Amino acid sequence: MTINTKTVAGVNIIEIADNSVDSRTVPDIQQEIFPLIESSNQLIIDLSQVSYMSSAGLRMLLSSYRKVTAKNGKIVVVGLSEEIKDTMSITGFLDFFDYSENATTGLALFLEK
Repeated sequence: MTINTKTVAGVNIIEIADNSVDSRTVPDIQQEIFPLIESSNQLIIDLSQVSYMSSAGLRMLLSSYRKVTAKNGKIVVVGLSEEIKDTMSITGFLDFFDYSENATTGLALFLEK
């Protein structure tokens, strides 16, 4: 599991460089995301390389959302495959998140006033 992180204009960007977010990979992802949430309430989660997300992945996104919004922050998910986007829409998870095509356009959602 490879997770790349960087900070741009005060926004933490996490790129999940794996094709699957499931019970096997979620602990590693949480280990990266949760400390970043403690230090900043602005987060982009880049899922452009992810083609499969299990219920464990959805749970991780919801947990991240709750932690960030408790700090009056915002999460933007970017790079959603059509399948993951449809799943998130059907389950109602998409209603919790701003989403965008890529990290650049996602970053713009934080910068616009």
